[in-house]
Amino acid sequence: MPYFVYRVSPKLELHYIDTKDRYQEARALVRGLREQRAPHDDGDYRLIFAHQQGEAEQLLTTPRDERVIGED
Repeated sequence: MPYFVYRVSPKLELHYIDTKDRYQEARALVRGLREQRAPHDDGDYRLIFAHQQGEAEQLLTTPRDERVIGED
């Protein structure tokens, strides 16, 4: 499965950047984009592992549950 690279704005707007077959390539791309980001840019660059682009976008926009550590 490929790795999809996106720019995610604070309002969860997705901007597709690229697709990589290898994790190392996708990670290097995301790290490079984060280093080049302008100081006033409040978006983030994310990579996601998915079967296809539609699935990647759904995974990125679905709210994640709070992690529960230990018992109450």
